[in-house]
Amino acid sequence: MSVTTEERGRPNTRDHRLYFKNSEGKYISPFHDIPIYANEAENIFHAVVEVPRWTNAKMEIATKDPLNPLKQDIKKGNLRYVANVFPHKGYIWNYGAIPQTWEDPNHKDSDTGCCGDNDPIDICDIGNKVCSRGEIIKVKVLGTLALIDEGETDWKVIVINTEDPEAAGFNDIDDVRRLKPGYLEATVDWFKRYKIPDGKPENQFAFNGEFKDRDFAIKTIKSTNEFWKALISKRTDAGELNCMNTSVSESPFCCSAGDAQAVVESVSMSYLQTHLRPKGRINSDRRH
Repeated sequence: MSVTTEERGRPNTRDHRLYFKNSEGKYISPFHDIPIYANEAENIFHAVVEVPRWTNAKMEIATKDPLNPLKQDIKKGNLRYVANVFPHKGYIWNYGAIPQTWEDPNHKDSDTGCCGDNDPIDICDIGNKVCSRGEIIKVKVLGTLALIDEGETDWKVIVINTEDPEAAGFNDIDDVRRLKPGYLEATVDWFKRYKIPDGKPENQFAFNGEFKDRDFAIKTIKSTNEFWKALISKRTDAGELNCMNTSVSESPFCCSAGDAQAVVESVSMSYLQTHLRPKGRINSDRRH
């Protein structure tokens, strides 16, 4: 599908936002309005790239903000960057999420014994291209890793961009092991240790850190899509999540293009009022 992005605010600031527009130039939510499937019959999914490979800024879909733009995560009042964990530089894949999925924090997974992390399901694209923030790619699912992050189930789905010149050779998790030796081991190592520089312990995994295959991963994605359907139709309590959308017609959260435009303009106006105030009078008694 044809999607463009629009930047508001300066990168690497608390006010930076990346909004999404459809082919008609109307604002949409990357969480709710981009279809989960690029080709349902062949199990080809859409994915939203949040963090390009080799970069460190922890960008994410802002699930609690209207229209869910991309923004940089904040921890303890500071913009969040992932440390370089030797020998890795930043994220070692294009990292992102599959739209119209949701890991329900009230549902205990029968396989992991833990509830969901309240976010869309994450993807790690192992293709050769370094993608851009906000890029929408079509992906083949290859397998999944079950990270247990602070007691929550946080699935990491291994995918490859269908436009990758090597994509035809990748159809299941064993193909990654065979054609990209060491990549899966590096993935486990990265997720295990990436929070240690922040003073946190190693992350844990279900299934002893073993990857589950393509069929298991697709089943997991489809289950999170069902949780999302309950969320967007208000059959599940959204809590702090913002379900504003412009295309899910049966959703009580569906709004007009004009309402979506007004949301973006109000955010931009708030930014201008905060950052373009007249400067105060200079204190003549200031010491030099």
